[in-house]
Amino acid sequence: MKLISSRMALAGASAVLSAAVVFAPVAHGEEVGSVNTNFHITGSDRVVVEAYDDPLVQGVTCYVSRARTGGVKGTLGIAEDPTEASIACRQVGAIHFTGPLKQQADVFSVSMSLIFKALHVVRVVDTKRNALVYLTYSDRVVSGSAKNSVSAVPMPAATTIPLK
Repeated sequence: MKLISSRMALAGASAVLSAAVVFAPVAHGEEVGSVNTNFHITGSDRVVVEAYDDPLVQGVTCYVSRARTGGVKGTLGIAEDPTEASIACRQVGAIHFTGPLKQQADVFSVSMSLIFKALHVVRVVDTKRNALVYLTYSDRVVSGSAKNSVSAVPMPAATTIPLK
C-alpha cells in the first residue's frame, strides 16, 4: 500500500513540476562566452556565460555561468547538466519598468535536462534598500539542490520600484 501511495505521490509531483516548467518564464539568453573544461571527441564539457535581460526591468542584465555537458548526450540534448551556477546582475542602461513588479517572482527558467531539472532565476524586491535581488538555484522532481548564487542591483536614488 505504501509503495502505491509513494508512486502516486511521485507521479503527482512529476505532473506539477512538468506544468510549472511549461508555465515558467522561458529564458532567452545570449551566450557571451564559454571555456572548455573536459575534452570529448564528440563535444567538450564547458562552462558557458549567458546574458539574460530582465523582461520587466529594462536596463538590467543578469549574467549566469553554468556547466554544460558535452559528448554524445550533450550534443543530442539529452544530458543532465550539473546543478552549479553563478549569477551577476548589473545595471547596463537607463532603468525603466515595463509594469509593476511582484515582491518575488520567477524571471527566467532554463532546462538542465530533458524533462526533470531546471535552473531558475528569481527576482526579489528589497524595498527598504531600493534594490532588486536576483537568486539562481536549480530544482528537479525528486530532489532539488541547495546550491545557489545571489546578486543585487541597487536602483538609482530617484527611482522608485513599482510594486503590484
